[in-house]
Amino acid sequence: MRYRINRRTGDKISEIGLGSAYLYEAGMREGVRALETAYEGGINYFDLAAGDGKAFPIWGAALSGVRKNVFYQIHFGADYSAGEYGWSLDLETVKRSVDRQLKELKTDYIDYGFIHCQDEAEDWETYKANGVYGYILSLQKQGVVKHIGLSSHTPAVIGKIMDEAPIDMLMFSVNPAYDYGQGEYANGTVDERAGIYRRCEKEGVGISVMKPFSGGQLLDAARSPFGRALTPFQCIRYALDKPGVLTALPGAANAEEVKTLLSYCDQPEEALDYSAIGTFSPPTARGKCVYCNHCKPCPMGIDVGLVNKYYDLARSGDALAAEHYRTLRKNAADCVVCGHCDRRCPFGVRQSERMREIAAYFG
Repeated sequence: MRYRINRRTGDKISEIGLGSAYLYEAGMREGVRALETAYEGGINYFDLAAGDGKAFPIWGAALSGVRKNVFYQIHFGADYSAGEYGWSLDLETVKRSVDRQLKELKTDYIDYGFIHCQDEAEDWETYKANGVYGYILSLQKQGVVKHIGLSSHTPAVIGKIMDEAPIDMLMFSVNPAYDYGQGEYANGTVDERAGIYRRCEKEGVGISVMKPFSGGQLLDAARSPFGRALTPFQCIRYALDKPGVLTALPGAANAEEVKTLLSYCDQPEEALDYSAIGTFSPPTARGKCVYCNHCKPCPMGIDVGLVNKYYDLARSGDALAAEHYRTLRKNAADCVVCGHCDRRCPFGVRQSERMREIAAYFG
């Protein structure tokens, strides 16, 4: 397992995390086996927006003995009073739901307390007016909530809340379907979504990725907007390539599915190549580097994707990205304009021209 650091909190977080949408379907015995398999495989980050309240006792049975070694993100607004997942902006309902989760998880603290599912601007205003946000802050002062998170599918709402609240982790739906305007939660333009990634990287806010497979859509050729199925590994790599992303959180319903997710770490580079989506990218995405590194290997040894990423981040005001660029062993100034990357780019980026642009920008 590989790990990434949340710069806001210092937490060392596994690149592969685990969602909880389907775990309750496994039942107690198999569910515990699945979570133990995940933990033994190096997964230490878990999202607790469960599909059903029956999931929480499974977590409590499986991981309470190693609680100090794992991170839970728990959602203030996810309601399990009827058993199945529901959504609520009512303060007393939120309190009851969180109390129930803590009891069944056998824990007395929350690593990341999430402002839950804010997809409309009015949701945030109601959340504050009803006292739910104030409740999270009060628990943070008491040490019950360590850090504050936000889950949303909408870039404009994310930007507004990040302007007003000290967000340490964003849960965002990251996959090529949504980024290219395809699917139920494909909110925001290509540039607006990219702007969220860059802002999080600039401000040190980690991103935990929900819906990396677009609800299974991308794994099914008949439903995929690209006319072909992607593998789970391609989808995970796509998400992890985005600025700010720390961990992808696919769901699993049993130990075998967890083992499949863990095998991502052992996949060769060619199995992670998602460049096929370039053939179907919309006009607004053509000519924009997505850092897929399909252009590798550069004859001069330049990491073209990383050079592009640092350039895009530096232009958005990320001083740390500019520093990282200047420590590269090879950078845009080493480009000899051979055209290798131009011919290989599936997104129509004229990388040789862009290398000159980047070299001039950094002087």
